[in-house]
Amino acid sequence: MPRKKKVEVTSEEEQKEKRKIDVSGVFMGTGRRKTAVARVWLRKGKGPILVNDKPIQEYFKEASAQKLYEEPLRIVNRLGQFSGTIKVTGGGINGQIGAVIHGLSRALTASDPSFKEILSKRKFLTRDSRMKERRKYGHAGKARKMKQSPKR
Repeated sequence: MPRKKKVEVTSEEEQKEKRKIDVSGVFMGTGRRKTAVARVWLRKGKGPILVNDKPIQEYFKEASAQKLYEEPLRIVNRLGQFSGTIKVTGGGINGQIGAVIHGLSRALTASDPSFKEILSKRKFLTRDSRMKERRKYGHAGKARKMKQSPKR
């Protein structure tokens, strides 16, 4: 006979505990894009956001990149109100920017769950899973290209 599933009723305090908050008031989020992974730790208060121990403006030098990583903070009106550190590994510049945006959005959601609806409408909480397809053996050295078959 199948067992009945238990339905858990969670209070507001339990939901706060489940959020990714460190003891010292640090909000955490992990972002991924292609092969890049960004681990984000945010703190309330003015200060720099460091990426791999460099200021974020120095790490992502292009003006278009600066507009991209500021977008999640700008949407929830928290630009300049958070400081933090970001560790990025793997991928190229575009993949890393995408991972940072995803991680920042997740950390902001951990700080205030009301941001989830705003950020998910703009697709900042959705992981972009597009990756380069792996190469297959027997295929002319590419993922899909086939060797030419003999004609006669």
